[in-house]
Amino acid sequence: MPPNKDHQEDEVESRYIIGIDLGTTNCAVAYVDTDEGPETPIRFLQIPQVVSPGNVEHLSLLPSFSYEVKEKEFPEGSFDLPWRRAPEDVVGTYARERGAQVPERVISSSKSWLSFTAADRTAPLLPWGAPEEVEHISPLDASARLLEHIRHAWNHVIAEGNPDLFLEAQEVLVTVPASFDVTARELTVRAAEKAGIPRVTLLEEPQAAFYAWIERPTRRWQDEVRVGDVILVCDIGGGTTDFSLILVSETEGELLLERIAVGDHILLGGDNMDLTLAYAIRQRLAAEGTKLDGWQMRGLLHSARQAKEALFADKERDSHPVTILGKGRSIVGGTITTELTQDELGRVILEGFFPKCAPSDRPTEKRQAGLKELGLPYASDPAVTRHLAWFLSRHQRDKELQGKPVQPTAILFNGGVMKAEALQRRIVNIIEDWGPEEQGLKVLSSHSLDLAVAYGSVYYGLARRGQGIRIRSGTERSYYIGIESAMPAVPGMAPPVKALCVVPFGMEEGSEAELAGRQFGLVVGEPVSFRFFGATTRHEDKMGDVIEEWEEAGLEELAPVETQLPSEEAGEGIAEGFPVRVKLQINVTEIGTLELWFVSDTKRWKLEFNVRNP
Repeated sequence: MPPNKDHQEDEVESRYIIGIDLGTTNCAVAYVDTDEGPETPIRFLQIPQVVSPGNVEHLSLLPSFSYEVKEKEFPEGSFDLPWRRAPEDVVGTYARERGAQVPERVISSSKSWLSFTAADRTAPLLPWGAPEEVEHISPLDASARLLEHIRHAWNHVIAEGNPDLFLEAQEVLVTVPASFDVTARELTVRAAEKAGIPRVTLLEEPQAAFYAWIERPTRRWQDEVRVGDVILVCDIGGGTTDFSLILVSETEGELLLERIAVGDHILLGGDNMDLTLAYAIRQRLAAEGTKLDGWQMRGLLHSARQAKEALFADKERDSHPVTILGKGRSIVGGTITTELTQDELGRVILEGFFPKCAPSDRPTEKRQAGLKELGLPYASDPAVTRHLAWFLSRHQRDKELQGKPVQPTAILFNGGVMKAEALQRRIVNIIEDWGPEEQGLKVLSSHSLDLAVAYGSVYYGLARRGQGIRIRSGTERSYYIGIESAMPAVPGMAPPVKALCVVPFGMEEGSEAELAGRQFGLVVGEPVSFRFFGATTRHEDKMGDVIEEWEEAGLEELAPVETQLPSEEAGEGIAEGFPVRVKLQINVTEIGTLELWFVSDTKRWKLEFNVRNP
């Protein structure tokens, strides 16, 4: 089987297992030293970062912000780090704080941009909307910048210059939203490579959060759930909202965990809430006679975020100041000061993003304007609760639930947004209202919601080495690839296409297989289309089965993969457009990607298809 760079096992197991939560708002790094034995606790890296000019602190969270330093803007040495002198950019806490003052020079939400399919994510787009004189970089490079900072921090703090202990020499897991498509996942891997981390394993954030719950040292997870429980993982971070369902089942007297559903990619999170608060404050200021321009609005956005986090963290606090810098020479004199109150926070966030709704409600689709600004494709409906209702209703009759409607019996929260107890209570109350009166919703306690994903990814790394339980997950349908029949040309008739089963129904994610005894002709060197099909009812088909009349057999045609496989990899003597004789090897990765490897005697090609959201 060709090596899978997303799930490649080192021949020699590394000393450290490192988990990186590459978050939209914050990054975190957890690790375990396997040389210390099986009872070694999972720890968190304290990441060196500039918190103010000339001041470096070691913190458990690295804010996912970078600031483009203007020449002679600060005294020399203001942003020096142990591994870097006179940097042209600053990453972390100070970059976030500086963004409230000089918003056009700060890069944020690079992870959200990484998943934006309508943008060229390798083009210099960020900071978005900044003047031309500000240096722009791509979302890919912005993500790589964060990972590079983490790599240098590890090599300085933990490795202490020992190459054998460098981060790039360890087993590294990087988490991604469950709803990330194939391209976004591949770009995450490329960002790691650009940051000097050549091998990473990707893990979905909701699963990582669930692994963190499993690994809690104080209580056994088996004591908190029972057979038949359906656990909702509700992960609302800075940029995305992810839902997953995990079923508790039993085999031979042992409890098993199986992921049975993953939600869509919803670009809805803390960023949307910060923007809404900023608009609410702007409207209030306008009513008082103070109008803000676009530059000040961007500064207000960062100040609103700080006020929101402070108020959610301290519910006894009535208000938090919000400051917007003026413009011109007298910046201090033109400073605008207002405040965000707990009442305003509750009204805007609770009622705007977590309104009460019925289980039959759906996200509203607003008619789009014919012409609009380019930017991130945020969800048109900001109501998280309506997105949740739609997610649960789509899985009402899943096979794993034996025909019963989906009603979660337990919930695990994750993501920085869900640190607010008021938001947790609102979601719990709504879900309980959707279910039978006698059925409550158990809230599963978690590690720090800021650190759980990094922590859980390390536990998953240990489980891969046989030192923990793993969540089972199988494909929700069978998948087929189109094979064009070899036959003489017939005028006005395209060659018939057969459907070859490459993923049988329920194939365990993380498994690999080879289609033995079969060879195919692979066209390279010219544009081609690979047709894919799916079926939810053909549970009896086996890998390698060929369906002659796929339409009559109940197969649904899915989106094709348009590509051009490089001919230079085919070897000498192969002309463009001439089929190369290949064997087919299949890998369904643990992040929901179908990898088809076409292997000739000397070369191989990879084709990817998302089996979660085809």
